[in-house]
Amino acid sequence: MESGTKLERGFTLWFTGLSGAGKTTVSEIVEKELRKRHGSVEVLDGDIVRTNLSKGLGFSREDRDTNVLRIGFVAKLLTRNGVAVIVSAISPYKEARDMVRQDIGDDFIEVFVDAPLEVCAERDVKGLYKKALSGEIPTFTGVSDPYEPPAAPELALRTDEEEPEESARRVISKLEELGYLQTAEEYYRAS
Repeated sequence: MESGTKLERGFTLWFTGLSGAGKTTVSEIVEKELRKRHGSVEVLDGDIVRTNLSKGLGFSREDRDTNVLRIGFVAKLLTRNGVAVIVSAISPYKEARDMVRQDIGDDFIEVFVDAPLEVCAERDVKGLYKKALSGEIPTFTGVSDPYEPPAAPELALRTDEEEPEESARRVISKLEELGYLQTAEEYYRAS
């Protein structure tokens, strides 16, 4: 690799979208390919981070923003040390995502994982949408609490219209286009 190219740099791939949109499913497929082609990869899944780094936070707007900013802080540290960071978090508010984007800079790649609310509710294995729609969960993103879609993400995926593997291929292609990964042809020729 040439010195100073993006191929040597870390980046943050930030998957945002409603619960059940497919963030984790797509990011897991992307992770497998990045582990082959980038080397240093870390995954910051919203549910796991909330259990550990953000334990004790509730679901008020302030707590949700605090959670997103904490994830962003860790992602920034990893990114500047050459790690490919995959974040999979609902991150419902544009302002908090934009703060993370500003903090990380040019190496922040926002991926909007988009699926209609009805599709997300159908996919919901935990029954959270059912509880939210019945009022058992008072503040649930997309039902009783807002989700602010990104205005200009680097990539938007319609997971109700394509299979997870196709969505993941589109993410990898975007990383190649942005210069963070060699094309598959270049990678396999070099290995």
